[in-house]
Amino acid sequence: MRIPTCFVACLMLAMPAAAAPFHHAYGEWREYNRDWLAACPDVINEDAADYYGTSCFASTGSQELNSTGLPAYKLTVMRNRITGDLDVAVTVAADDVETDTSRPMVFAFSGQAPISLDFTSDLETRYNTTNQFFIADLDRKAHVIALMKERNALTLTVPLSGGASPDKEVWLSMRGVLASLDFMSAYARKVTQY
Repeated sequence: MRIPTCFVACLMLAMPAAAAPFHHAYGEWREYNRDWLAACPDVINEDAADYYGTSCFASTGSQELNSTGLPAYKLTVMRNRITGDLDVAVTVAADDVETDTSRPMVFAFSGQAPISLDFTSDLETRYNTTNQFFIADLDRKAHVIALMKERNALTLTVPLSGGASPDKEVWLSMRGVLASLDFMSAYARKVTQY
């Protein structure tokens, strides 16, 4: 039986491209892994005032964009290139709203009880940012990372003020998080000064 060429071509277009690391003009190694983008800068700057200098990182974002064309809500995993530690942060960059830190942020993975994170004890800001919230507790962070590896999506509920609704539910894909973690582990020590 002969398969039409058009069918084969359409099938190939529907398949995701295999992830392959490439060097970006911004001076970092990058890899697209389904719905995640992972990056490791060429240089480790141990004196950096932000995570970019000492970390590899991978992110997925909301379909909703802000006025600059970037995701209004973003989930990022960072690997410290010096210690190997992982971090998890949520960035809220939506237009015309503020994060209401008097109410919790909620992570809901299918088949699991929702994880409620309080802004005073469970989340913290770092690196002179006001809209990026890191999971502070080591055990809760490890639990969230384990669920990110197991599940295919996360529904993030962000408490807001100033918008039409007091809460924003954001669906974030976990497709590609495992490959992104592998990439960060492999490229953590690959830098131009070595």
